[in-house]
Amino acid sequence: MLDGDTVVFVEVRYRRHAAWGGALESVDSRKQQRLIHAAQHFLQQESRWARQPCRFDVIALAPTQLDWLKNAFEA
Repeated sequence: MLDGDTVVFVEVRYRRHAAWGGALESVDSRKQQRLIHAAQHFLQQESRWARQPCRFDVIALAPTQLDWLKNAFEA
């Protein structure tokens, strides 16, 4: 998505139960590396966005809660 001139890569995670950890905690370093790799691939394919600033957001959902963490991690 775009936020002004910033390209935002958004990971949406949902957890019905917190037994295996919350939705936000599920975006571990391995998942972050996969998202960074996907973003790099996208920016190589879509060169018009390659010079724009970018960030990684995480939207964490639970049955009674929504958290939107902007700039959740850096590449």
